[in-house]
Amino acid sequence: MKRRVVITGLGAVTPLGVGVDALFDRWAAGECGILDGAGACTDFEPSELLSVKEVRRLDRFSQFALVAAAEAIGGAGWDGELPYDPFRAGCVVATGIGGIQTVENQLDIQRERGAGRMSPLGIPAQMSNAAAAAISMKYGLKGQAFAVGSACSSGAHAIGTALRMIQYDDADAVVVGGSEATLTTFGFGSFNAMQALSVSGISRPFDARRDGFVMGEGAGMLVLEEASAAEARGATILGEVLGYASTSDAYHLTAPEPSGVAATKAIELAMADAGVGPDEIDYINAHGTSTQLNDAAETAAVKRALGEERARKVPMSSMKSATGHLLGAAGAAEAVATVRTLQTRVIPPTLGYEVPDPECDLDYVPGEAGPLVMSNGRPPVALSNSFAFGGHNVALVIGGAR
Repeated sequence: MKRRVVITGLGAVTPLGVGVDALFDRWAAGECGILDGAGACTDFEPSELLSVKEVRRLDRFSQFALVAAAEAIGGAGWDGELPYDPFRAGCVVATGIGGIQTVENQLDIQRERGAGRMSPLGIPAQMSNAAAAAISMKYGLKGQAFAVGSACSSGAHAIGTALRMIQYDDADAVVVGGSEATLTTFGFGSFNAMQALSVSGISRPFDARRDGFVMGEGAGMLVLEEASAAEARGATILGEVLGYASTSDAYHLTAPEPSGVAATKAIELAMADAGVGPDEIDYINAHGTSTQLNDAAETAAVKRALGEERARKVPMSSMKSATGHLLGAAGAAEAVATVRTLQTRVIPPTLGYEVPDPECDLDYVPGEAGPLVMSNGRPPVALSNSFAFGGHNVALVIGGAR
């Protein structure tokens, strides 16, 4: 029998501010962290939050992860002695691109001053596993520690991986999440060359005027623990990861398969893994990128997986309307916001949704936040979707605390 996995800590750094409260409260209030066509973490000042050594040695994506992890670990009550055998505590931190700022900086040095002037810290800072390594070293997590990379599904894949590690007794606890810092000349230039970014600079998922995604940066981190161990140490349970599944479109490197068949399968398998049916899904945190193809395919997938009648009754909103697309961190930060939605019973809105699209005809919670309504008194259940370049589809089923 698979072990239950609960959530005991949450942390975030996003364009809405540093901390989970800033993320959720500002999004629920209808505030947007996108400015001049980008979701930058302008409130993040590393020198105020990290040691001099951490600021000097870590790329911005690792800095985000370390700060978000500190909030999650503190919330879980791990600030003092680690409550588990260190070899039973793991760390999985996703990133889609890794230390791109370090790569750009070191290339500039190579071209302008020669390879001999490049930093010995360049490779350790840019490698995709740097954030996981930094967190595991700081908190003495000696179990499995590694990075997950699957573009915009990375954060959700990391949570699913951590879930399985605990379910199948490879760990008792895992610090897990995703982090990304790609607001660089190369990052903007590359996505612009693909014509993937919004020309208007506005993220308005599911709206008929949507014209591409807006780049964002940040991190989301969670502490997952085996339920009986968390309860035994008196931890406050914030929620539970009930189910996870992943599929592949096997269709195109960047475009989603239009019918959403593989995405549908991921949602169906995640619900089966969680042991819940469509009638038990109370809220959907959408992938909702603000691209024409992705939003239409996600809508089709949700209707097919839940059944069209049920799908029309389930509120569904996109955090990317408030933060932009955090790429490899998106699934993790959105999972953090989903847990807070289940806690507060408040569903934040999809900002900018004003002009309906016939292909996107579900309840996207436009304009302002709405209530999370359950019908039978059980803890609420949410679905969190992540879809990515490469055709990677991930669905997480997250439950409220019992």
